[in-house]
Amino acid sequence: MCGINGIFAYAPAANAVDRAELLRVRDTMIERGPDGAGVWIGDDGRIGLGHRRLAILDLSAAGAQPMHSADGTLVVSFNGEIYNYPELRGELERAGVEFRSHSDTEVLLHLYRRHGPAMVGRLRGMFAFALWDARARSLLLARDPHGIKPLYYADDGRTLRFASQVSALLAGEGVDTRPEPAGAVGFLLWGSVPEPFTLYRGIRLLPAGSTLLVNAAAGAGAAVRYWSLSAALQRSVQAAAAVPAGGEAAFMRERLLESVRAHLLSDVPVGAFLSAGLDSSTLVGLAREASPARLRTLTLTFDDLQGTAHDECPAASLIARHLDVDHTCIVLSAGEQEDELDRFFAAMDQPTIDGINTWFVSRAAQQAGLKVALSGLGGDELLGGYATFAEHPRLRARAHASPWRHAPRLYRGAHRLLGARLGWPPNAAGIPACGADPEGAYHLLKGVFMPWELDGVVDADVLCEGLQALAEHDAAHTEALAGLNDFGQVACLESVRYMRNQLLRDTDWVSMSHSLEIRVPLVDHLLSEALLGLAASGRLGPGKSMLPRTLARGLPDEILNRPKSGFVVPTWRWLRHHPGLDAWKSLPALRHPRMSDGRRWAYTLLSRHPAGKALIRN
Repeated sequence: MCGINGIFAYAPAANAVDRAELLRVRDTMIERGPDGAGVWIGDDGRIGLGHRRLAILDLSAAGAQPMHSADGTLVVSFNGEIYNYPELRGELERAGVEFRSHSDTEVLLHLYRRHGPAMVGRLRGMFAFALWDARARSLLLARDPHGIKPLYYADDGRTLRFASQVSALLAGEGVDTRPEPAGAVGFLLWGSVPEPFTLYRGIRLLPAGSTLLVNAAAGAGAAVRYWSLSAALQRSVQAAAAVPAGGEAAFMRERLLESVRAHLLSDVPVGAFLSAGLDSSTLVGLAREASPARLRTLTLTFDDLQGTAHDECPAASLIARHLDVDHTCIVLSAGEQEDELDRFFAAMDQPTIDGINTWFVSRAAQQAGLKVALSGLGGDELLGGYATFAEHPRLRARAHASPWRHAPRLYRGAHRLLGARLGWPPNAAGIPACGADPEGAYHLLKGVFMPWELDGVVDADVLCEGLQALAEHDAAHTEALAGLNDFGQVACLESVRYMRNQLLRDTDWVSMSHSLEIRVPLVDHLLSEALLGLAASGRLGPGKSMLPRTLARGLPDEILNRPKSGFVVPTWRWLRHHPGLDAWKSLPALRHPRMSDGRRWAYTLLSRHPAGKALIRN
């Protein structure tokens, strides 16, 4: 796990690579890679790659980057882990390839030599990399299927710059830093900046499951998608027919164990986050079965949650004893929470209403001496664990049956007048207008602001431009939901809108701020293709109920019968008492009693960001 960056001056009129800029951008990411640093600039000065290293595989100098092929014609800077690299290495060695290291990075060079850009289809892992081909005079940028690892780039028409963080690109030169309305409006709608936008016009996020080829003759082409979740789900539905009736639990166990074993690949100790939920408990149990090494687990709670239903430590400790792992429960005081907030905000690469929980548990893992930790993230999206899987089809049916479908504005006006008095949820005002559409219904259930609520938060021209850009992108690039059943549609929406844009992105920047690699075995494209079809057909039972059946020792009844609680952070207290988090009080609309703290939190975070602050009303 690392930080990567680079500059490609592809146009003849572009200035040569500035070594000082390359190093400056690289070293803003020192937390991503405190174990080493490298830089390489081509002989003609037109291409340069940088790298910060967090050593996980092949801890020797042979694993350092940027890494060159033996003949020097290929150079790669790589962030992530390739979990099937031992199999790929064996295949390449049988074909006569000689290796000079034991790292997964070198596999990328040899695979590219044999398969070109199509080599990404052979990779199982989380990755973002840049690979320079001197013979073709081209730079290949690539990102993993689910978008676990980020890769941001800026192209001014002459020079392409890229890095693992937006903040790193801002430390360089030649980047258009004008505020991007689509990024700000998207953040207010969803609580995270939607891919591929950022809060800057000149910086884009390479879409998940995509490659981008930049050529010295033609410049940057369009991003090419090599994997999509909706297409994978359709393949998975067809493949599910091959799983015999009654064999679902055994099949699921085999596939989960396979993914967990792959994610345990490491030359340093691997720990795990353990909540009281089924996904992290099952993950820890399978890791305990799959590895002879003693597993260390961590659970975090806040002192003001102790003794409440939201305190996960007692249940997690019970699970840890049952699974026989070395467990630590960390209790964070209110004072420690407050002290960490400013560091959290300073490290935040793009605004997000989530991530604070991952910040605290990553901090605890770093203090415990861990460099790698497993997380149960992704189980709800894969197996239908969220309430939206039941609520979404009900809301759509309600919208289809609504007598207000042909008068949505009239209904919204009535809702504005009567909703508070009758206790209607604020988002229900959009049911006639949006609820019949899969994306619209999902936004009503999971969105932060609704579009019609933003006229009091951002200026009209910003809102109009932002909504138009978001709509144009969605029309061209969203997952194809047609032909999927209710489960499949929600699985795609949760995975792309929420998991990819928020959970995975937060996990990356938060963990990397603590020089920690978080691995997510339940977010694996091969696992998705194996299990989504069975889950969509209902053959895995309701939600995550089958997960414990994949464990040799199962889980205690107290855990199986425990209601889902989720991780709770005291946002309400920070909004009212922490210095600098009261910007929401300046807008009358946000002081309204019906306004949720989630919306106040979103506005407050955007108001703290330099680019966001320029686009909102103060």
